[in-house]
Amino acid sequence: MKAVQIAMMFAVGLGVSSHVLADEALAKAKNCMSCHAIDKKLVGPAYKDVAAKYKGNAGAVDTLAAKVKAGGKGVWGQIPMPPNNVTPDEAKKLVTWILSQK
Repeated sequence: MKAVQIAMMFAVGLGVSSHVLADEALAKAKNCMSCHAIDKKLVGPAYKDVAAKYKGNAGAVDTLAAKVKAGGKGVWGQIPMPPNNVTPDEAKKLVTWILSQK
């Protein structure tokens, strides 16, 4: 019985880690990582800083997904983020992954 529980926890862990990796892969595929990094500011803010700023904000996914899609400026400085060629679903996946950074 214990072996089954361990196997199930391992399988869940693989599913979670592959989901996180898939969203990081999406960020790389959409060139997000050209201007952003997980843990340091490049042209735009570090994803860890974005996650910290929006922690506990229930509407953050929708708000930030709209900004990813349409672009924006002024929240993190004067350098604008251009609109990105992503679907609404991709934008939400990216933002959900970004907000999971610690």
